[in-house]
Amino acid sequence: MTDRLYYNDSYLIAFEAEVEEAAHDGRRLYLNRSAFYPTSGGQLNDLGTINGVAILDVIDEEDRLAHVLAEPLPVGPIRGLIDWQRRFDHMQQHTGQHLLSAVFDSLLGVRTASVHFGDVSATVDLEIPSLSPLQIEAVERRANKLVAENRMVTISYEDAGQAQGLRKASAREGMLRLISIADLDKSACGGTHVRNTGEIGPIVLRKLDKVRGNVRVEFLCGMRAVDQIRKEYDALSTISRHFSCPPEDIAPAVAALLERVKDVDKTVKVLSSKVAQSEGRDLYTATPPNAEGMRLVRRSMDTAINDDTRMLAQNFVAQGKAAILLISVNPPAALLACSNDSNLHAGNLLKAALTSAGGKGGGNNALAQGSLPSKEAAAVVETELAKYGL
Repeated sequence: MTDRLYYNDSYLIAFEAEVEEAAHDGRRLYLNRSAFYPTSGGQLNDLGTINGVAILDVIDEEDRLAHVLAEPLPVGPIRGLIDWQRRFDHMQQHTGQHLLSAVFDSLLGVRTASVHFGDVSATVDLEIPSLSPLQIEAVERRANKLVAENRMVTISYEDAGQAQGLRKASAREGMLRLISIADLDKSACGGTHVRNTGEIGPIVLRKLDKVRGNVRVEFLCGMRAVDQIRKEYDALSTISRHFSCPPEDIAPAVAALLERVKDVDKTVKVLSSKVAQSEGRDLYTATPPNAEGMRLVRRSMDTAINDDTRMLAQNFVAQGKAAILLISVNPPAALLACSNDSNLHAGNLLKAALTSAGGKGGGNNALAQGSLPSKEAAAVVETELAKYGL
């Protein structure tokens, strides 16, 4: 059994112990005592070194901890050293989560269903279908006020049958390890925590997602929050310089720009339609009819088939007794348009040609389009439709 030193002292970063068992050629050690926290309860494991060898993982195996190493070590005395920056970051996030969950409960009557701590951000899943921006702001303000009050965070032990005042009932039996925030929260927890709420640092609530009927709230505590706010402010400052306005005026400036972009898009679509109509008519005029009076065009393009090329094709065949085949090689695709008086069915012809070439697509009698697996397949489509003069 491993004596878990972090249970009573989350600030212990160096310790000495004995290797009781070595597995996997000495790369997996079992110690008589350890300050390394394993991945458990949603919290990520500690990293650090044992006798100077890097730890890759710490695994909870119920009554003992497995320490997975980058290199083998023999059985015997060891000195463990915790990666303090990672440990303290995890302590800030975990205690911050306890505080947040307590505030959601006390302020809004919303219970926490589950938690997850990642390397970049952490989340709480709340038993509520939605939260308003005002509710999120109220919780964030209350949480940071409690941080500023620097309330004590303490560790205690009580029998599960005797423990009172828990925010969430524990399913465990026997002795419980309890984490308490003075006059705010009391929860059963095996994780690492700071000594007072002031050490949590700033708490920032970020994006909300709906997950299985609950709301998942992403949050950042401590230096994670500071680092992220700095990145976002730097980005906002850059944007504000481009707009020549202070950061607080960015939102209305962007909204105004988007409206102008919409107007420009509408204008571009109108002009593109007129250009396509003109090009379609010009192409029709420049294409001599064959012996049956049909005007047939086959055109290969290096660019993708898009709305403009579709409009060109439609305006070409709108003049009557005409058909046009457009082949794109990047990406490989084909479009066939036929006039109503051409006695050709664009959908049937192109679908058959695409099938022969291993492509997919179809359409109606006037317009059909499809994708192809390769440039070589495009050549097959051209060969198939050449039978119809295209």
